Amino acid sequence: QVRLVESGGGLVQPGGSLRLSCAASGSIFSIYAMGWYRQAPGKQRELVATITSGGNTNYADSVKGRFTISRDKANAKNTAYLQMNSLKVEDTAVYYCNTGPWNPVAGTLTPFGSWGQGTQVTVSS
Repeated sequence: QVRLVESGGGLVQPGGSLRLSCAASGSIFSIYAMGWYRQAPGKQRELVATITSGGNTNYADSVKGRFTISRDKANAKNTAYLQMNSLKVEDTAVYYCNTGPWNPVAGTLTPFGSWGQGTQVTVSS
């Protein structure tokens, strides 16, 4: 069972930056893709960024050029990050991470980890 813990959210003004972290337990994390999701009030959870085990990245159009996903597998660390720059009010959401196989044709990640509590990101002036 893969467990994930997200952190790093907070309140930031439009145009600001935040860096989210995701700590994953379980060695299986290193062989699968990692994804960051977000869920705004009243909306479905959406996948915003992914990184494969080989380091290939993909982004939703809404965050492309502003968000950067990365991962650290060295020294048994199973951590993923989401650097968010030029934040907009519409980026306000609870952000989650998960791991699973990446389908490059469909552009989808099949999450199989247990969903964590997420971390709240609020962009407001």
